[in-house]
Amino acid sequence: MDKSISILGSGWLGFPVAKKLSAELAPVKISTRSADKLRCLAEAGLYPFQIDIENLSDNIQDFLQSELLIINITSKNLAAFTSLIAEIELSAVKRVLFISSTSVYPQQALPCKESDNLQPSTHPLLMIESLLQNNRHFQTTILRFAGLIGGKRHPGRFFAATKQPAKVIAFPKAPVNLIHLDDCLAIITLIIKKECWGETLNGCADTHPSKEAFYTYNALALGLDRPKLNTQSKALHKVICNEKLKRLLDYQFIHSDLMRIDPCKNYD
Repeated sequence: MDKSISILGSGWLGFPVAKKLSAELAPVKISTRSADKLRCLAEAGLYPFQIDIENLSDNIQDFLQSELLIINITSKNLAAFTSLIAEIELSAVKRVLFISSTSVYPQQALPCKESDNLQPSTHPLLMIESLLQNNRHFQTTILRFAGLIGGKRHPGRFFAATKQPAKVIAFPKAPVNLIHLDDCLAIITLIIKKECWGETLNGCADTHPSKEAFYTYNALALGLDRPKLNTQSKALHKVICNEKLKRLLDYQFIHSDLMRIDPCKNYD
């Protein structure tokens, strides 16, 4: 078996994760659905495969010849994941890290914790999480990331008036749940190094400023107009608790305070 890591998905998060793990831990096999990206991935020192889980091809087992598989794709196609899991069962994979989302949590007054009694039927990601975690052929850790910022995802542009039609901030008093790319990379690396398997973890910054405060601050820092607010929208409340992740990984967030992230220096 190859001493490598396989990463399904090479987008905003998958590509920088692959470069970091390739430099620090092991050779990385990485997938893309686009043939046009294969050369770029190879030039970055990675081993690219063209894979679409909704139409699996003969190269899937070559891609899965690693002890560790990181799944980081946006698909919520349950049938496609069922087929993928059947292939994983036949492969060398012993550990799976599934990048999920805190969108699985409902709006609620209490902080959202991994121990909350969520029903898989209420969200497609929960159904996929359940398929992976209940499989006895491999161990799975679920990493639920909050909203992703960093790199080219600058929150100052999310509601820019230059976009047509301009987006309006709904629920402006609601708290934000976000995480910076720097923390995403550090957390994924720590999970692997500390062999934190069979867990469900929330990845979210410590602070939760209002949407109005956070997005306005970042827009003005870029010299953009103040975002428009929908003050008629109902009040919503959801705060993601990150205490379990910090405890198990002994982790302190690089960007723990969202309002202290430099709008100019901490983005591409």
